[in-house]
Amino acid sequence: MSRNPDSMHAPPRVQTRRLGDFTLHALEAGTQRLDGGAMFGVVPKPLWEKRIPADERNRIPLGLRCLLVETADQLVLIETGLGNKENDKFRDIYGVDNASSDPRYPDRLQQLIAEAGFRAEDVGVVIDTHLHFDHAGGNTFRDAEGQVRVSFPNARYHVQRGEWEWAHRTSERTSASYLPDNYVPVMEAGQLELVDGDVEIVPGISVMRTPGHCPHHQSVLVRSGGQTACFLADVIPTFAHLPLPWIMGYDVEPLVTLESKRALLRRATDERWLLVSTHDPFTAWGYAAADGKGVRLEE
Repeated sequence: MSRNPDSMHAPPRVQTRRLGDFTLHALEAGTQRLDGGAMFGVVPKPLWEKRIPADERNRIPLGLRCLLVETADQLVLIETGLGNKENDKFRDIYGVDNASSDPRYPDRLQQLIAEAGFRAEDVGVVIDTHLHFDHAGGNTFRDAEGQVRVSFPNARYHVQRGEWEWAHRTSERTSASYLPDNYVPVMEAGQLELVDGDVEIVPGISVMRTPGHCPHHQSVLVRSGGQTACFLADVIPTFAHLPLPWIMGYDVEPLVTLESKRALLRRATDERWLLVSTHDPFTAWGYAAADGKGVRLEE
């Protein structure tokens, strides 16, 4: 899956497709840049840089992709990106580019929801795969007066109970990833629901525990009309991470990630799931296909 640098380009801001009776909107809610070595763990740079080249600071570009799902009864948002609350130093360190070009919206995610034809008030369900700042930062936003407010006022937010508890027991190893302004105001507003294990959130949309990146990480399954899509989140952060041993240095339990990936990719190839990537900077979705001993992506 090596990519020719001359052919690399950012995907469209909003990509839409059908899945059975549902409509999926992949929202390119911005980009960030993280250290390539950290993103690929024990994989040597001469291998990973063929897939996602690094900049002069050894950082690789990463998407902040969210998935908006229209069902017959609900508008469901999977992940909320990074949000607008962090300062300029933070944004420089992490190479964040997610500002809205329209002053009516606090960040690019909100702007793209509008471009897809909806308002923040229309979102009835938000699913957080986990509570790291680049996946749940848009749960809330900082308004013009500097106050932190819930981004989707009519939504019920969902996350694993264990992830909520883990976020409140951080250590020196994990604390930088968990910023309370991203999730505590949602709980205080009475909008956060804690789930336990693999459960259906609304008809056709369920969560599936895929631990390893953090102990209570979850991916999201969307099913309709005999078709299945899987929003991977950080169990497979980019499609360059499809090989089983290509695991992030950020993962707190990398050998658990390995088994989560193995089980997920087996089902994805056997049942022909559409895989949706959070962080791949070039490709929103594709199908996993067996390729010898490994898995390749069919876009």
